[in-house]
Amino acid sequence: MSRLAGTFETLAAAGRTALVPYLTVGDPDVAVTRDCVLAAVDAGADVLELGVPFSDPMADGPVIQRSSARALAAGTSLRRVLELVGELRAHVSQPIVLFGYYNPFMQYGLDVLARDVRAAGADGLLCVDAPPEEAGELRAAADGAGLDLIPLLAPTTPPARARMIASTARGFLYFVSVLGVTGARDRLPPELPDMVGRIRRVTALPIAVGFGVQTPEQAGWVASFADGVVVGSAIVREVEQGGAADAPARVGRLVASLRDGIRAAGR
Repeated sequence: MSRLAGTFETLAAAGRTALVPYLTVGDPDVAVTRDCVLAAVDAGADVLELGVPFSDPMADGPVIQRSSARALAAGTSLRRVLELVGELRAHVSQPIVLFGYYNPFMQYGLDVLARDVRAAGADGLLCVDAPPEEAGELRAAADGAGLDLIPLLAPTTPPARARMIASTARGFLYFVSVLGVTGARDRLPPELPDMVGRIRRVTALPIAVGFGVQTPEQAGWVASFADGVVVGSAIVREVEQGGAADAPARVGRLVASLRDGIRAAGR
């Protein structure tokens, strides 16, 4: 059983929902990212999602776009991301998922990437722009290295396609709560529980919901019907607004408040 599968199984047995914070590696530099990750772990993160900076992050809204630009300007590379994963693995037991785009992965070499990701201590890959029909090589590389390849499902994904996507997935399914790019929303779709329920009918995998969650109240609501709550832009915004000195403390406070919101929902 993978570390991801084991984490979700343990949380489910305890009636808890996973809190999955996202951070762009290298924003504003790798050392700050490391400290922010450790602060998130101390504040209650269950799974860590680390973004590989990319110059054309088409699925991301302006907050994460800016974070990628800052990370690239600071010289952050995929190899440096993997070095950070190795550093973190010496201190944290939580599963680590790399969130990225196909171009950097392909340029690195898919088989070499999967091997190096595994050797660094990460547990899964989430490739935003690799639909299942075109993800065969990446899936084979991930399978060969024992990594979970995590797909995304949209509100518009039909049940038959959701079943097909889930049939080759491992770890968990990432359900995108809204149409469009990443970014905090004041309101989430009221029909979101029903949409997640439809996905549950075609898979036994855990379902984590992301895109749009920013407040403890929203996190608690999503936790009432999902197995995981992913929060990205709201956390990255704390890094942007806090600067290098204050970013870890700000991230820690936000993650703690999100955990409190989930706990208040009984999860």
